[in-house]
Amino acid sequence: MVLLAVGLFAVTNIDDILIIALFFAQGAGRPHTTRTIAVGQYLGFAGILAVAVAAALGATFLPDAAIPYLGLLPLALGVKAAIQSWRHRGDSTDSSVGSSGPRILEVAAVTFANGGDNIGVYVPVFATAGIGGMVTYALVFLVLVAVWVAAGRFFATRPPIAEALSRWGHILLPVVLIGIGVLILVEGGAFGL
Repeated sequence: MVLLAVGLFAVTNIDDILIIALFFAQGAGRPHTTRTIAVGQYLGFAGILAVAVAAALGATFLPDAAIPYLGLLPLALGVKAAIQSWRHRGDSTDSSVGSSGPRILEVAAVTFANGGDNIGVYVPVFATAGIGGMVTYALVFLVLVAVWVAAGRFFATRPPIAEALSRWGHILLPVVLIGIGVLILVEGGAFGL
């Protein structure tokens, strides 16, 4: 079951590595960036697990119709990041000026919102796995969140990737967040899309 949990986590969270790397690029050179991103990832993923477990046990906290609207979170954060980037486009110092780096609740919100599809996959798996299986899946997933944070940090600190993220991260982060938000809204049929 552990190997199944690892595979399920990897497949449903592969896109998070890019987002984590972008958060690391946004926080480059700032103290506590790794801790901020890790705590945000854990908070967001804990929310995903809580909703999936509750739904698997039959107590739905979020109605299915509400899940697509989670796309508004990364969309709003992406628009905010784009506005900050635009305001500081002419600054002669590094591209992170005007940005205080990632914040815990922003990372958590993006993680949770990006996990709407995860919830849809996890609920039937958890429902059929029983209590012991759910605990196993949850524990494996929580260990893998740390692996994902480390992988995102690794990618963001490789010289060619770090240089590209340093140069383009202030543009790429808003584009990725807005794209994720729109994708979640459209795929979920929010607002009749």
